[in-house]
Amino acid sequence: MHRARGLVLSFAILVGACAENTMPPAELTTFKPAVKLSVAWKTRIGDSGPYEFSPAVWEGDFFAADADGELVRIDGANGRIKWRIDTKVALSGGVGARDGLVLVGTTQGEVLAYGTDGKSRWRTRVSSEVLSPPKLADGIVVVRSGDGRIVGLDAATGATSWEYLPSMPPLILRVATGVTLHDGVVYAGFPVGRMVALRIANGTLLWEAAVAQPRGETELERVTDVVGAPVVEAGQACAIAYQGRIGCFDAARGSLTWARNASSVSGLAGDDAAFYYVDEAATVFAVDRTSGASLWKQDVLARRKLGAPARLGRHLVVGDLEGYVHVFDRDDGRLVGRSSTDGGPITAAPIPIGEGNFVLQTREGNLYAMTLR
Repeated sequence: MHRARGLVLSFAILVGACAENTMPPAELTTFKPAVKLSVAWKTRIGDSGPYEFSPAVWEGDFFAADADGELVRIDGANGRIKWRIDTKVALSGGVGARDGLVLVGTTQGEVLAYGTDGKSRWRTRVSSEVLSPPKLADGIVVVRSGDGRIVGLDAATGATSWEYLPSMPPLILRVATGVTLHDGVVYAGFPVGRMVALRIANGTLLWEAAVAQPRGETELERVTDVVGAPVVEAGQACAIAYQGRIGCFDAARGSLTWARNASSVSGLAGDDAAFYYVDEAATVFAVDRTSGASLWKQDVLARRKLGAPARLGRHLVVGDLEGYVHVFDRDDGRLVGRSSTDGGPITAAPIPIGEGNFVLQTREGNLYAMTLR
C-alpha cells in the first residue's frame, strides 16, 4: 500500500515537471471583449494546499471547505457566511451536498457527514484519502478513495453498503477524478483507460469498457488514466483519458459509439452539440458530440496550466495558473472575455448557477461568484 502511494506521488511530480517545460506560459494578449465578467461577491474560505477544492450548491447556498479543515455555509445571494465549523481534521477534496447532507473527505481516508445546520451526522473510514467530492443519490453516498476504490455508504448511518475494488497499475495520475451518478447508476473512469457502470443500490457491475489502450514501452508512456467525471447525457456515457482518447458508449449496455485520440488531465465538459477539453499544453478543443469530429481548437493560452472547463450558456469558462478567468465562444473558440481573481491557480471547473452566473474556488482560498453579460 505504501509503495503504491509513493509511486502515485512521484508520477504526479513528474507530470508537473514535464508540463512546466522550458518555455514560460504564454503572455496574455489584448483583445476586444465581447462579454463582460463582473464579481458579484467574494468570500474567504482558506487555502487548498496541494488539493483541489470546489464548492457544492444546495437550496441556493454554497458549501465550501479548505485543507485545514474549515467547512462553511455561504448565502448564495450575497456571499455572507451563515456558519463556519472546524472539522479538526485535514481535508483533501471538494464538498458534496444533497438531500440535507454536507459531505467532505479527509487526508486520512475518512468521510464526514454534516447536516445543513452544521451539526455532525456521522463519520466513516474508507481505504485512503478522498480526493474528489462524495456524491449522494438514492440514499447512498458514493465515495472514491485515492487508491481507486469506490464505496457506497448508507446516507443515514455511514455504514458501508458495498465496495468496488479495481485492479491498479504501478503508476497512476494523482488527480481528483470523480464519479457521475445518473438514473441509479455510478459511472467512473479508472487507470489503464477503463470505465465502468455500477448499480448505485448495491455496487453490481453493469458493464466495463475500454476508453483507451495503454501504449509505449515504459511505465510512464503507458499511463492512460481516465480523468474527470464521465459525462452522461442523452443515452451516452463519455470520458477522456490522459495520453489516450475520448470514448463515448451506450450508457445502458457499454457498447462503443465512437472514439478519437485525445489527452487531458482535467476531464470533459459537454453540451447538446459538443464536448470540450483542455490538453496538457493548455490547448482548448471542441469536438462534435455525435461523431467526435474536430470543431475547433484554441492555443492562445498555451502553457498557462488551465483548469477544467465549464459550459455557461453559449460560452466556455476556464481558469488558469495565475487566477485569470477566460471566456471562449462555444461556436468558434474565440477568446471573448477575461477577468482576474486573487492570483491563485484555478484548477477545478467553475460551477454554473442559473443564467450567466457561476462560482469558482481558487487555490488561494477565495470563493468568487461571477456574472457574465
